[in-house]
Amino acid sequence: MNGLPFVDGDEVRRRIDPDRARTLIEGALKAGFDPADDPARAHADAGAGHLLLMPSTLGDWVGVKVASVAPDNPALGLPRIQAVYVLMDAKTLTPRTLVDGVSLTSLRTPATSAVAADHLAGPDASRLVVFGSGPQAVEHVVAMARIRGLGDVRMVGRTPHKVEAALAGLAERGITAEAGTTADVADADIVVCATSSAEPLFDGSLVRDGACVIAMGSHEIDRRELDSALMGRAQVVVEERGSALRECGDVVLAVEEGALSADDLVGLAPLVRGEVARRTDRPNVFKGSGMSWQDLAVAVGVAPTD
Repeated sequence: MNGLPFVDGDEVRRRIDPDRARTLIEGALKAGFDPADDPARAHADAGAGHLLLMPSTLGDWVGVKVASVAPDNPALGLPRIQAVYVLMDAKTLTPRTLVDGVSLTSLRTPATSAVAADHLAGPDASRLVVFGSGPQAVEHVVAMARIRGLGDVRMVGRTPHKVEAALAGLAERGITAEAGTTADVADADIVVCATSSAEPLFDGSLVRDGACVIAMGSHEIDRRELDSALMGRAQVVVEERGSALRECGDVVLAVEEGALSADDLVGLAPLVRGEVARRTDRPNVFKGSGMSWQDLAVAVGVAPTD
């Protein structure tokens, strides 16, 4: 492993833009990959926090993301989450490249959401409401702007100065947005929830039939951004049924409360392959928690070509 190349975050972003990331993720599903074959995310207590281990295999490639979560790090001036990705060839399992794992996550999460939204949002969708003001909220605006001609973008956050910073960051990237409120959900074509909230962010009855709602805030079964009323009346698409029932609080709590049946869940792969269509007579919800194959699909885009 001496001299194993390392692709840092800047280089990842130079090689893969949001459109390329979306294409890589959608391409894996269209090629026949079944997300149910992905190993479950593994958690392990470690030091002052815990580790997340996320292995996967896609065709000629194997990879694993090792992410550390250290809750006390921000007080030390360090990131709460750090990660590295090890990319290997499937034939010999020889490590080929190390990739910055945080940059992969920042690309693959909104790209996966955009794959879902491209199939669930109306073709003329132009009004976007995003809950959150952090990096994922910003990157989701960018990703949604790549699939639809957005004319009205609003960001809803608890901290005004963070919202203003997010709006300024979007302006630097050529996207005009403004601060919004929960009431804006009623007119939205696409709603994105990119927060760490443990409680529903808005009254689900505000969401119009035919609208698309993306929820990607957590992979914990006791936290949710969407209420059971919305989950119960929507077509609910998930990355994969088993992982959703293991990790997605929005789904698990709605099932426990009797608003949603596990049998009603639609997989992202059938949606992408055209076996399921968006609904116009009810909302369309995509709940994602992040899966290992998505990291690998994007990492393949930075794989060595020799």
